[in-house]
Amino acid sequence: MADDSTSRFQAGQTGLIVRIPEAEPAVRAWRERFDPSARAGVPAHITVLFPFLDESRIDQGVCSALTDVLGSHHAFDLRFESCGRFPGVLFLRPEPDTQLRRLTAVLTDRWPEVPPYGGKFTKVVPHLTIVDGQDDAVLEEIEADLLSKPPFTSRVSSVDLLVHDGAKWQDRTSFALHG
Repeated sequence: MADDSTSRFQAGQTGLIVRIPEAEPAVRAWRERFDPSARAGVPAHITVLFPFLDESRIDQGVCSALTDVLGSHHAFDLRFESCGRFPGVLFLRPEPDTQLRRLTAVLTDRWPEVPPYGGKFTKVVPHLTIVDGQDDAVLEEIEADLLSKPPFTSRVSSVDLLVHDGAKWQDRTSFALHG
């Protein structure tokens, strides 16, 4: 989800993510310590679209449209073997990221009123946040630890809709990708 503190999340906010459970052994302890979204109940993930529609707008029609849009895309594999950085942020880089970008693009084409990250960034970079809001020394220490571990692959076969209840992120539903 967003990489800011959990206090900016409001009840009813939603997001679409792909879970990366294979990352948990390597990143869980770091994320719980240094990523506010982990403390707010978000698993290791890559954001596909945040914020999405307010929960009050998600009805059967929206769920049906998500099923159709996402179900027309094939499941795919991602490899994680390198890190990247934004200011104060350390992340794992998914490779290739083409299909993640495509999912974000088709969703924003269908719902142009919800641009990724509220339109805050001109370029969206798919990533799995490990650390948010730390100085370079902390990022370097954690990156060295992560790079000492073997690379891993994750199969992406669904996109999950999460809803913020005012305190934590909760699973709402999952949309399967084709095959």
